[in-house]
Amino acid sequence: MKRRIFSAEHDAFRDTVRAFLAKEVQPHYAQWEKDGIVAREAWRAAGRQGLLGLAVPEEYGGGGTPDFRYSAVLAEEFTRAGAPGLAIGLHNDIIGPYLTSLATDEQKRRWLPGFCSGDIITAIAMTEPGAGSDLQGIRTTAEDKGDHWLLNGSKTFISNGVLADLVVVVAKTTPEGGAHGLSLLVVERGMDGFERGRNLDKIGQKAQDTAELFFHDIRVPKDNLLGELHGAFVHLMTHLAQERLAIAVAAAAGAEHLLEITTAYVKEREAFGRPLARLQHVRFEIAELATECAVTRAYVDRCIEDHAAGELDAVHASMAKWWATELQKRAADRCLQLHGGYGYMTEYPVARAFTDGRIQTIYGGTTEIMKEIIGRSLLA
Repeated sequence: MKRRIFSAEHDAFRDTVRAFLAKEVQPHYAQWEKDGIVAREAWRAAGRQGLLGLAVPEEYGGGGTPDFRYSAVLAEEFTRAGAPGLAIGLHNDIIGPYLTSLATDEQKRRWLPGFCSGDIITAIAMTEPGAGSDLQGIRTTAEDKGDHWLLNGSKTFISNGVLADLVVVVAKTTPEGGAHGLSLLVVERGMDGFERGRNLDKIGQKAQDTAELFFHDIRVPKDNLLGELHGAFVHLMTHLAQERLAIAVAAAAGAEHLLEITTAYVKEREAFGRPLARLQHVRFEIAELATECAVTRAYVDRCIEDHAAGELDAVHASMAKWWATELQKRAADRCLQLHGGYGYMTEYPVARAFTDGRIQTIYGGTTEIMKEIIGRSLLA
């Protein structure tokens, strides 16, 4: 089915993204995977190409367009290129809205130009060793010391944790914490007491640095409070729909890409003297996957349209997130099986997609959490 959500401007932007990937990402990606981290110059190259801060006002060096369809193009093309390590989606679609909607004018002048140029790489630190999806369990504390906050605690599984120059930290600013006692504090590279642990060894997305972060008596200036005091819970809930939609967009594109490469493979690969595609079981597998991808694409595209119009709610974003990511997981497993032994070799894209995509059903809220959100909305 022909997609109807993109204009000629979006198509031209897609060409720009593909050219950027071909020149600045794909020639270096194998080395980044070996290093466990993306070169900082790649972020600056993305900034020069206008891929960072798409929704940031032009006065701060951004693209000045809140149209989420441009972000969708980025997510799709980076997924199809097998290059999740350069976490532009995290930077633009997850952290960017906090800075553009919550930062003061002074904070915007201080942070947004670097955010858009690639000189400031960002991360958000919510997850702790004992608290994942449940924000009530956060133990990191920030004590009011008059002219500063005294921050103590630790976070884990932080994407961009090694590279990040600016980290939005969720901390308790009341003894109770919870829905009415959490705040967002911005920790910057070089602050005394800010330490990074090891670059965590993951099963996939090897080029994407993921780290533990430690905060030991960090004196965070009062000017680095982001948004309302004790307002983090509301701030976090406000922006989760976009985060989950962005993951769903990448997941749908990932499943489609797996279908494309596997369809091509079974046409060429022979077994028992004929192409795999001549076997009824293989045709049925491809037919099922193609149908699932088409149906998922229709729903995700509708969510993109609704979000661009400011109409997407948390429930429908959760539906898109859990369904598309579970499809991606199933597609990776089925497509790897159809590749046989070659599918288990890391030089084949299907093998990398299998490990890179597995996290999709976990971060941004697990499938189980998505179902809980949907269920509560229907049965409350």
